[in-house]
Amino acid sequence: MSSNNERLGENLYLLSKIRVPTPSHTTSGLGYRHFQAFLMFAGMVFSYFLRVNISAAIVPMTQPPKYRATAYYDWDNGTRSLILSSFFWGYVAAQFPSGILAKRYGPKIVLSMSTIFCCIVTVFTPWAAKIGGWQFIIALRILAGLTQGAVYPCMHTLLAKWAPCTERGVLSSVVYSGAQLGSATILLTSGFIIDSSWGWPGVFYISGALCLIWAVAFQLFGADSPEVCKNISKEEKEYIQALTGGQANTQAMTIPWMSMFTSLPFFALIAAHCGFTFGFYTLLTEIPTYLNHVLKMDVKSNAIFSALPYLAMWMLSLIVSPISDALINRKYLSVTASRKMFNTIGQWVPMVCLIALGYMTSENKPIAITLLTIGVGLNSASIVGYMVNHMDLSPNFAGTMMGISNGLSNILSICGPLVVGAVVDDESNPDEWRIVFYITGVVYLICNSLFLIFGSGVIQKWNEPTAEWCSRNTLNSNVSLDNKLPSVPGKPY
Repeated sequence: MSSNNERLGENLYLLSKIRVPTPSHTTSGLGYRHFQAFLMFAGMVFSYFLRVNISAAIVPMTQPPKYRATAYYDWDNGTRSLILSSFFWGYVAAQFPSGILAKRYGPKIVLSMSTIFCCIVTVFTPWAAKIGGWQFIIALRILAGLTQGAVYPCMHTLLAKWAPCTERGVLSSVVYSGAQLGSATILLTSGFIIDSSWGWPGVFYISGALCLIWAVAFQLFGADSPEVCKNISKEEKEYIQALTGGQANTQAMTIPWMSMFTSLPFFALIAAHCGFTFGFYTLLTEIPTYLNHVLKMDVKSNAIFSALPYLAMWMLSLIVSPISDALINRKYLSVTASRKMFNTIGQWVPMVCLIALGYMTSENKPIAITLLTIGVGLNSASIVGYMVNHMDLSPNFAGTMMGISNGLSNILSICGPLVVGAVVDDESNPDEWRIVFYITGVVYLICNSLFLIFGSGVIQKWNEPTAEWCSRNTLNSNVSLDNKLPSVPGKPY
């Protein structure tokens, strides 16, 4: 009996490697996976409302109002840097636990509940500033970071289940482009909100309310995977199952910690993630201050030009992702080559732009805005570089891997505003900002070099369950052989 079980497990292990060809008609039309991608995209938009609102509001919070009696606080640059970085203290701490919770309980409930709590924290921020000062603000930002730490591990867990490998670049880019659109939208509209009767507190009230609406909608209409979704067609479900590379029942699978942490491709992915995160969040938190003090822009024009680079990043992400998928699907580039090429575009072109930006002054506003827009905009190429690489290496553990890499990389997010606070003593001095941009460029250079040398787009052996796991779970009826050999859909959906 044991030998039969062993053979059955070995057969299932081999069957798990089978990839069903993708007929052209299976990718035509919109399916339920696209509706799920839209929900995730909206979630990214609103989650970035919650994390970027402080960057948009910190300037008017610390300047005397020109037109109305809105409260303001005389916080120095060091205090402002602490406030801007405090979100990431909680954010880093939440990454690893969030990946585990998403795997164990399902990403939908973890993401929805954490978002609702963050909305409550956000709405109370103006009151916290009034009652407890900057110390209370930091406490709330840490709590916001703890709740928002669930976003990327949960999104990656969902995408690993919902995005077929032939559409992985496009669907992932659509979802994660919500980060750029959310950043751009909150920065663009913040100037008008601040100039309204709401004042700067309105930035927190509006962002919190909108995100709360999304969390309720996602709890009602979202689904952890095609297997548990009641509204998806049988044909689409089988198509997704065949082309995701993951197992239907990953909650019972043991995480291969030793194999994961001895994997050079995974460490290369972490390095690339660190480079992107340091550059992206340093600019995200500091651009409004730079535009205000170096380029001498007022609150409203500051908001518009702060948003412009992220609008460019959002639009370019929707352009580079189909190009990446087309290059892979038509065999012009391997997955590995594509990931490395686009990640290099996404980190080394911005590196050059930032170094040039350090030599700009208020007399060079058009050139400075152009460099800033190109540099941040081309960060979008990294979405089809390192960002989807977790799913390339291990679809079964993509969420856990994202929790690890995002947690480690966001330690640098904490460092970004603190570096600015330590280096920039006179916020109107472009020479001091030049040092910040050089530091960011060096981080980009080193991290992407490691990804070029050691990175991979090939699925790793430790993604697959052992023969013993397959045998045990099949005998317990938790894994269906039918799920590994789906029929080819006969109609578009």
